[in-house]
Amino acid sequence: MSLPKGLAEDVAKNLVMVARLIDEDPEGAYGYSKVALRLASRVAAVREAAGFAAYASQKYSEALAEFRAARRMTGGVDLWPVMADCERGLGRPEKALDMAGAPEVQKLDKAGQVEMRLVAAGARRDIGQIDAAIVTLQGPELASNSVQSWTARLRYAYADALLAAGREGEAREWFAKAIESDKDGSTDASDRLAELDGVEFLDALVEDEDETEADAETETETEAVAEVQAAAVVEVEVEVDAAPEAEDEVEVPDGEQTSDEDGSKGAAQG
Repeated sequence: MSLPKGLAEDVAKNLVMVARLIDEDPEGAYGYSKVALRLASRVAAVREAAGFAAYASQKYSEALAEFRAARRMTGGVDLWPVMADCERGLGRPEKALDMAGAPEVQKLDKAGQVEMRLVAAGARRDIGQIDAAIVTLQGPELASNSVQSWTARLRYAYADALLAAGREGEAREWFAKAIESDKDGSTDASDRLAELDGVEFLDALVEDEDETEADAETETETEAVAEVQAAAVVEVEVEVDAAPEAEDEVEVPDGEQTSDEDGSKGAAQG
């Protein structure tokens, strides 16, 4: 469906914001997707973007509705795995497993099929079938040494399932393999492996805050000492200023008089 130029530009701006915010600010992306929907609800790309924004915001019922609408418009199957994951989000893992066995899965490309396998394994875990989840993840894609866009996530999911099954040694091996293929840091495999090895990471921000608080306390103590010293100096100065000054006295020997006194006596006698 084509849109007038001005409207198309407005829709495109909102879709750009959806793509920009969806990882860091899902709610913000969701808001922009709602604007795009109001402007062009009959455009498949808009319905798909709205679905992913709702999915990222954990609004699974709304996301599923948008994905279904987009699929009706295009007739494609690319959204089948994420639609199944929405069923999981809605507490319907059995429905997700039904979708994993549907004919649509055979029409997916390799990446889509791996994604469907991840969803199915998650659904197995949802219903407590951990061993079945492990088997679901096994296959040529997991064993391959070739690194694809989905390799790290597949290895990570397998390691996590092994760990949940109590197979810690194998889990460590697969977390390490996930790290090797995770070039863009899409998983926290390194943290999980370190945790298994008993390594603890200190929060650098917390350390900085502690140091800042310690510096502030030291500075406060120093200022307090300086104030006490200054007060002591002032007190001493006040005491010195208040002390009476000694008067100078001249002692006159007994029998000795001043010349003025002698003159006065001579005049009287005369």
